[in-house]
Amino acid sequence: MDFQGLQDYIKDYIMDIETYCGLFNNLKQEIAIGEASPWYLYIPKSCERIQYDIPEVKLIAMLRAPVERAYSQFLSLVQRNFEPLTDFAQALSVEPERIINNWSPRWHYKSRGFYYTQLKRYFDRFDRKQMKIYLYEDFIFDSCGVVQDIFHFLGVDDTFIPNISKKHNVTKLPRNKTLHKLFSQQNKIKSILAPFFSPKMRQHISSTLTDINTKPKPELQPEIRIKLIEEYQQDILKLQDLIQRDLSQWLKV
Repeated sequence: MDFQGLQDYIKDYIMDIETYCGLFNNLKQEIAIGEASPWYLYIPKSCERIQYDIPEVKLIAMLRAPVERAYSQFLSLVQRNFEPLTDFAQALSVEPERIINNWSPRWHYKSRGFYYTQLKRYFDRFDRKQMKIYLYEDFIFDSCGVVQDIFHFLGVDDTFIPNISKKHNVTKLPRNKTLHKLFSQQNKIKSILAPFFSPKMRQHISSTLTDINTKPKPELQPEIRIKLIEEYQQDILKLQDLIQRDLSQWLKV
């Protein structure tokens, strides 16, 4: 599979500061503005560029247990037909080769989980008061509380209670990959049928058929979990000292 040709997957990437600033052309009287990307933490030069262009920025990071994040990332790409390998252990084994061959960070499953190394760059360059670090577990346990704490950090109305009932980007693995591609990607059959259904009806049909064609996510194999925890252990221990949070749960099998 030639991932260099995934133009649809990267068509919204912004590569220059002028285009980036253009995202905010329609501002009015907003108290706070911002955007988000997981790449800012992982790509080394991001921290330096952010400090250079917007040194007074407020930074927010939410960290998920690295083993869980790596496996979830893998399953997500399998779901989207962007990962040719269906075995996680095999995907981990070829990761170093993929990195050498300049595969996108989206396929850096294990490497993206060394948070201490990544976050330390920001702690070295920015005032701690400019940063808020949350754990994924915080959000699961008290989603509304975390969101309102973020509002307070940003200086906006922290009494506002958002609707957090809907889950987004839920990973669903296809039973049949051919059918999944038919339901989820643009094709001639969908183009022919499109005039006969409203956009809302088309979305409903696609979602229903996709749900029928999905299966429960497989559990991560214990031996893979143990190996990854061993590899992450030192980074996790340094991270918990850096952010002053107990991360012992991340080290449990």
